[in-house]
Amino acid sequence: MKLSKFRFTLPAELIASHPAHNRDESRMMVIHRATGKIEHRIFKDLIEYVSSGDVFIFNNTKVFPARLYGNKEKTGAQIEVFLLRELNSEMHLWDVLVDPARKIRIGNKLYFGEDDSLVAEVIDNTTSRGRTVRFLFDGNHEKFKKIIYALGETPLPKYMDRKVEPVDAERYQTIYALVEGAVVAPAAGFHFSRELMKRLEINDCKFTYLTVHSGLGNYRDIDVEDLTKHKMDSEQMIVDSDIVRVVNAGKERNSNICAVGTSVMRAIETAVSTQGRLKEFEGWTNKFIFPQYEFSVANRMITNFHMPLSTLLMMTAAFGGYDLIMDAYKIAVEEKYRFGAYGDAMLLL
Repeated sequence: MKLSKFRFTLPAELIASHPAHNRDESRMMVIHRATGKIEHRIFKDLIEYVSSGDVFIFNNTKVFPARLYGNKEKTGAQIEVFLLRELNSEMHLWDVLVDPARKIRIGNKLYFGEDDSLVAEVIDNTTSRGRTVRFLFDGNHEKFKKIIYALGETPLPKYMDRKVEPVDAERYQTIYALVEGAVVAPAAGFHFSRELMKRLEINDCKFTYLTVHSGLGNYRDIDVEDLTKHKMDSEQMIVDSDIVRVVNAGKERNSNICAVGTSVMRAIETAVSTQGRLKEFEGWTNKFIFPQYEFSVANRMITNFHMPLSTLLMMTAAFGGYDLIMDAYKIAVEEKYRFGAYGDAMLLL
């Protein structure tokens, strides 16, 4: 499978820069994999496609305000610092990306806040992910995180090409977000409102949650034509005993298992046994799923419309079938579906 097979023309105006007015009123393309039938619905119509006992697997990761703007010592040049991963909470060590990267060297100090209330020192610039910085802060970790939250911005994807607005703090987050650690939101979950989840619950659908702290690897360009040579960035994930019990019970009774988002699909395919049953897992995954991949756990999937040449599109094509998904994307462009994290949904049956 070649990278170029996932190239398509996406008009810029179809990239959603703002969320739908109501979470569950995005458009939803429904794809019947067995027949190739395609329907055009609204997301809250999901209720018409469920049966008693169906299992929905959600990613309960919580996005934190990872994008900071500071100034370099002496020159005062503005530097964007994107927090990737906390390495040591006691020493306030973080892996970060800096932009412009060429201006930052080991030993440089960066100042944040109107009164320079937060200072960071660059201590390493050799990591594959960017830089390692140490925040020079004397208080406890809780106080430090409060300052980060006050200074940081919601990490909207760059392709939205706009400034962060107050609405983003709520809408670039699922309603069930719980475990902090992601810098990329599990966007398929944005469409679930409290009202819709209550209706699904009344219909005897089962909800269960895993955690995948999604990172910027989702947006990293693939620089090889042969997809077998691409290496995914690792993401931290947890599949506990509760989700194992709920999912495996659902498979035993032949209920539908729906993965809500590509992060969920990657996680359950990482934590699957040779018998096709989910097993407990805590660690890291760099699993890269693209056609022709044989799925073991979920038989349904909810996802958004993804960018050309993206690993997220590749996983969707692996699940839905390459020809069917690429045809569906062509229709989505013609029908002016909205693409990206704030865009419309696809239900794969």
